Amino acid sequence: MNRPSMSRATVLGTAVLAASTLAACASAPPQGGADSAAPGGAYTWWDPYPQHDASSAWAKRVNSCGQQAGVTIERTAYDTTALTNQALLAGQEGNTPDVILLDNPAVSTLADAGMLTTMDELGLETARFDKNLIAAGELDGKTYGIPIGANTLALYYNKKILDDAGVDPASIKDWASLDAALKKIKAAGKKPITFAGIGTEEGSFQFLPWFWGAGAQLTKLDSPEAVAALELWNSWVKDGIAPNSVLSNSQNTTWEEFLTGEFGFAENGTWQINSAAEAGFPTGVVQIPGKDGGVAPTPTGGEFITVPAQKDTGRYDVTKKILECMTTPEGLVETGTTFAYYIPSTAEGQEQILGKEPELKPWVDAVRSAKGRTSDNLGTKYPKISEALWTGVQKALSGSASPADALKDAQAKAQQATGE
Repeated sequence: MNRPSMSRATVLGTAVLAASTLAACASAPPQGGADSAAPGGAYTWWDPYPQHDASSAWAKRVNSCGQQAGVTIERTAYDTTALTNQALLAGQEGNTPDVILLDNPAVSTLADAGMLTTMDELGLETARFDKNLIAAGELDGKTYGIPIGANTLALYYNKKILDDAGVDPASIKDWASLDAALKKIKAAGKKPITFAGIGTEEGSFQFLPWFWGAGAQLTKLDSPEAVAALELWNSWVKDGIAPNSVLSNSQNTTWEEFLTGEFGFAENGTWQINSAAEAGFPTGVVQIPGKDGGVAPTPTGGEFITVPAQKDTGRYDVTKKILECMTTPEGLVETGTTFAYYIPSTAEGQEQILGKEPELKPWVDAVRSAKGRTSDNLGTKYPKISEALWTGVQKALSGSASPADALKDAQAKAQQATGE
């Protein structure tokens, strides 16, 4: 999905799709185009952007790439959840479109179903894309899509609150220095931090930087590193550093809390850049620190261009031209600014967008160190693991179990769900 005020992280785990939007969008009717591959000089394109109608800059750009490839694009836009379901149905019926833009965790779902053409089969060169970003489109050593851009998480801060509390954001290098800063803010009579710990994929999405930043792996939810991450969040809630509302906070409600001007920090994403600039107080951004220093890997959001398998493989030559047009450095920058903001998925594209908007550097840095949720060849196992993880986080934050016991139970549930 592509609402600037919402995350593109996905709710994964429903029986049919294993991928739907993190921030729930109202279902919208398809905009433009047919529901099956069109004959002759028309190529069909599906994407999850119903808010961008036929007159939008996005639609015009898609059409332009079709024109450059010598064909007409017939575009259909679905709500993200409906798109993945429709794609699976089209695969069963044998009438898939030529191109589908998928939220990145859904790529492995369609690839696992045998629906997608690999980029090698298409003849598309992928080495120019950042390895950490394209990994979300890989399964069993094969690449099934290319990222049109990425967004991710960082810590926004209220500069006035930090200044009043004597906190220098540049001093935040690890968990210890962040914890010290939060305690200073509390001592100054302000609310230190808010985040989204809700019992959905959004909760996992926001917990992963701390989980990965401690050195934990999704294949071992109850490791000492994982427990340390949950103990950090748990201590913040117990000590009044974070509000009890984090148990039910979505990323949007978390952001609404931050915009009250009462919180020093809020964990949120690239999609809030414009909103932060328009806040009634000065804001800034710092990377989420790793436990012992450095930048924590943060999960990536964003869509991949994928190519469903076609009976007429002769169509791939034109499809390749369309994809190449959409992913030039200039094209990736245009996508990034159109969707306010996607960070381009290639180094050249990132340098170009920084030349135009240097204030995006913290987000470019965050994306460069980010990680796909389905990376490490987790593929369709991820949604099952994620559900076990967010359930464990909820148990700990609500006080119904210790972090260690909550994650021990989470690991057992993940193993049972994935059959490992």
